Amino acid sequence: MDLFQKCKDFTLAEEIKAAGIYPYFHTLESKQDTIVEMEGGRKIMVGSNNYQGLTSHPRVIKAAVEATEKYGSGCSGSRFLNGTTTLHIQLEKELAEFLGKEDCVTMSTGFQTNLGVISAIAGRKDYIFCDKENHASIYDGCRLSYATMVRFNHLDYDELERKIQEVPKDAGILIVTDGIFSMTGDICDLPRLVEIKKKYGARLMVDDAHSFGVLGKTGAGTAEHFGLVDEVDLIYGTFSKSLASMGGYCGCSHEVAEYIRHNSRPFIFSASITPGCLAATLEALHILKEEPERVAHLTEVAEYMRKCLRERGVKFADSKAPIIALFTYEQEKTLLVCKRLFEEGVYANPVLPPATPPGQCLVRTTYTTTHTNEQLEEAADIIAKVFAEFDLLEK
Repeated sequence: MDLFQKCKDFTLAEEIKAAGIYPYFHTLESKQDTIVEMEGGRKIMVGSNNYQGLTSHPRVIKAAVEATEKYGSGCSGSRFLNGTTTLHIQLEKELAEFLGKEDCVTMSTGFQTNLGVISAIAGRKDYIFCDKENHASIYDGCRLSYATMVRFNHLDYDELERKIQEVPKDAGILIVTDGIFSMTGDICDLPRLVEIKKKYGARLMVDDAHSFGVLGKTGAGTAEHFGLVDEVDLIYGTFSKSLASMGGYCGCSHEVAEYIRHNSRPFIFSASITPGCLAATLEALHILKEEPERVAHLTEVAEYMRKCLRERGVKFADSKAPIIALFTYEQEKTLLVCKRLFEEGVYANPVLPPATPPGQCLVRTTYTTTHTNEQLEEAADIIAKVFAEFDLLEK
C-alpha cells in the first residue's frame, strides 16, 4: 500500500472547512494582547496563554531587538558546541535562583524540554507514572525514554499508589504530573504526590507550563504555591506563556542538570534558543520579579470573569486557575459556538476528542493579568449571547 494513502484518506479537515466551522489557523495581524486584530476584525483574546500579558510589553520587545542587534538572529549550532551565549548562562542562573533550585537547563522549545529531560532521566528498566491528562509532550518524552509508562486516572492518587506497589523493588520510578492541567485548569494535589514519592523512593517531576507566573507568591509555580520546592526533583516550564517568548527549562540539582546536558539527545542535537528569545525571556522574568503583584492580580482577573459568567448563566468547569473551560458537550455544537464567538468578536479555543471524552467537549478560555473589567464584561456578554443561541445557558 502507498505510504501516503493515509494522507489521501484524511478528509475531515476539508469537510469541516466546507461546512464553514473550521476553528484552526486563524491569522493574527497584530501583537498578542488582550485585544487583537484577526482576519480584519477586532477580537477580545481569551484564547492565548499570555498569562502575564508581557508579549507586548515595551521592555520585553526592546530587549529582544537589542539582543538580536548584538548577537545576531540565531546561534547556528547546538548548546553543546558553538551555540552557547552569555545570555544562556545568565538565564539559567537567574531561573535556578527564582525556582529555588541549584541549576537549570534550558532548551529551544517547551515540547523539546519534556522530551529531552524525560528521555535522558528514564531508561528501559525504569517506570514512569503519568496522569492521563498530562500534556502530549510528556507522553512523547515517556515513549522516547523506552521506560515503561504506566498511566493513572486523572488526579486519582489512590490508583497511582496501587500501581506503584506492583513495580519491581529495584526499578527506578518517576512520577510526572502537570501542575495546572491545561484543558480544565485543575491543580494537582502536590502534597499527596510528595507523600507517595517519599513512601516509595520515587522521583517527582512537575510540569509548570501553565503554573509559572500563575501559582505561588512570586509566580514560581506549583511547588512554591504548596511550599514544597525542595520536594520536587524536576520543575519543568516553558517560556511561551508567562515569559512571553520561546523555549523551555528544567530546574533541578546541579548533578542532574549536568547529566541532562551530556545525555539528552534533544538537547545535544538541537540548535540553541535564539538571542532575541533569550533576552525577551530574561526581561519578562525581571518584570515578574519587580512586580510580583501581577500574579495576585491574575487570580483576581480570573475570579472576576467567573463572576461575570456565573451571573449570565454560563456553565463552566470548577477551577482556581486563569483557565475557564465552558461546557458545550457535543463536537459540532462546539465548533459552531466557536465560529459564532469569533464572528461576534471573541477568540476562544474548542476542545474536542481525543482531548476530551466524547460528549464532554469544551470551549477553553484563558485570561491575562492585563485584561480590564470592561473587556471581561464585554466578552462575557458575547459568550452569554452565543451560548443562549445554542441553548447552553443554565435554566
